[in-house]
Amino acid sequence: MSRNVAIMGATGAVGQELLSILEERNFKMDSLKLLASKRSSGKKLKFKGEELTIEELTHDSFRGIDLVLSSAGAAISQEFLPSAVKAGAICIDNTSYFRMDPTVPLVVPEVNPEDIKKHHGIIANPNCTTIMMVVVLNPIEKLSHIKKIHISSYQSASGAGAVAMEELKQQYKDLVETGKTDHISKFPHQLAYNVIPQIDKMTENDYTKEEMKMYNETRKIMHSDVRTSATCVRVSSLRSHSESVWFETERPLSVAEVREALSKAPGVFLKDDPQNYVYPMPLESAGHDDVYVGRVRKDLADDNSMTLWLTGDQIRKGAALNAVQIAELLDF
Repeated sequence: MSRNVAIMGATGAVGQELLSILEERNFKMDSLKLLASKRSSGKKLKFKGEELTIEELTHDSFRGIDLVLSSAGAAISQEFLPSAVKAGAICIDNTSYFRMDPTVPLVVPEVNPEDIKKHHGIIANPNCTTIMMVVVLNPIEKLSHIKKIHISSYQSASGAGAVAMEELKQQYKDLVETGKTDHISKFPHQLAYNVIPQIDKMTENDYTKEEMKMYNETRKIMHSDVRTSATCVRVSSLRSHSESVWFETERPLSVAEVREALSKAPGVFLKDDPQNYVYPMPLESAGHDDVYVGRVRKDLADDNSMTLWLTGDQIRKGAALNAVQIAELLDF
């Protein structure tokens, strides 16, 4: 059986990370095709010591392709993935377009791998902040059902892509050299030396689309009636997102049993010695696969609630790695 793979959106931050992770994990395949916009066609990217030429994405790009890893934007996925499915490919989509489609499984392999079997050609990769949170909360859910979650996220520039990362770097350069910057494009305000309490567009209830993704996607992934309330904030770190999470369970849990569950959970790295100032930070989690977690403690305002801090690499586990992990579970 052939295993011909295509990356759709190969030149973006997630696309390039997909390329790196496929090489790191020695993903089994017979061929790899890189697809991007017309302006990127002809450019070359290295993979396993060889140079691969990027091809322009068209509706005919999927002939002979068995697996598509898509990270080119929701509108592109909407337009092109049906053609990929029609051509016989299984598609793992990193965009938001198919996530809440009831016919499309939304998968985090550490949480709901069984949902992969329900696919009809497309499997959705969840939002980055949701992925990292459910990886950490799933072992706690097994101790006692989680009824409510409150989240404040601290999301790095990487969440808005490679261009946003370069914009943040340029802003800092401008401010050091001239004291001001006019390079404000990917974000609604200057991000350097700042935090912006808005990620994505506002919805009618004054929650952003990013915040509503956390509400809806968590319920779908965990097959739960859990209710979440999030405030998603862009911070001026370059890579890796962090979250402060409060959760209420049906029965009171002890710090010891939660730490024990987290220490054994797949995809989780427990770093929690607060009396000695040991806790995870985004500088540490950047470039790593696991979601780092610490500051586990009882909520002083609610006997059935606890709070914790987590951080993870948005481009890796929050996007590319999760997609490759899904692909590794596929039989194709």
